[in-house]
Amino acid sequence: MSTNASSVDPLATLGSLPGVTDSVDSVRKAVDRVYGHRVMRRRSTEVTSEAALRGARASAALSGADWALEEVRRRTDFGVEPEARTVGAALRLTAEAGQLLSIWRQSPLRVLARLHLVAASGAGDDATVGRPRLAGEEVEEPLIEAPLPDADEVTGRLDGLAELIIAGSSAPALVTASVVHGELLALRPFGTYNGLVARAAERIVLIGSGLDPKAICPAEVGHAEQGRAAYVAAFEGYLSGTPDGMAAWIAHCGRAVELGVRESTAVCEALQRGAA
Repeated sequence: MSTNASSVDPLATLGSLPGVTDSVDSVRKAVDRVYGHRVMRRRSTEVTSEAALRGARASAALSGADWALEEVRRRTDFGVEPEARTVGAALRLTAEAGQLLSIWRQSPLRVLARLHLVAASGAGDDATVGRPRLAGEEVEEPLIEAPLPDADEVTGRLDGLAELIIAGSSAPALVTASVVHGELLALRPFGTYNGLVARAAERIVLIGSGLDPKAICPAEVGHAEQGRAAYVAAFEGYLSGTPDGMAAWIAHCGRAVELGVRESTAVCEALQRGAA
């Protein structure tokens, strides 16, 4: 997607693509239903905590560390083998995302740098941590094998994305979150953990927009549930830049939110039964 700022709101334009309005409406209704659950009146904090844990587990799974939920829940050491580091990074990002909401609309690039710094915590004095990659620096990113934009293109497109976010948009939250997620996957601006950062940024948009203010609708769960192959296929639609491809990616992200809603609805039901 071209993210050059102009008098035209490109995010709002995407919101008018065929099928996108239906996705937006379906997501809104699903979110409203779970927020209306009786458990949310008194135990929303517990639902939020469980959604965060499940979202982090799912995001790590998409990045190659597919651990059982109970294993993530019981573990305390995430600093040894590569899969453990990935799970630990996902958990830290989920915890950090809520602390960055007030900064996102004013300085999204600062937030992205912070997210990568948090994800790569423990990487020692690695000078690549917390900043976009420079020319010639390698990227380690499981799952995404699309052509890698060069460092100059990354800088330009990150600046364009930041301008769009700061300027604001009339587009629905789902559209903005999908574009932020897709653009970061396309650019892979950091040397590591780009997928985790992209999904954390999507989470920030969904929460900060007011669509999911209590962070109880973990889209990461839905992305993982649809499967890695479907995730990559939908992302290829984003990369195509075509109206159909973009609409398919947004619909995929919308379905991910709906599946996240289903997950948290199950948590609400378990709490209601006293079985959580």
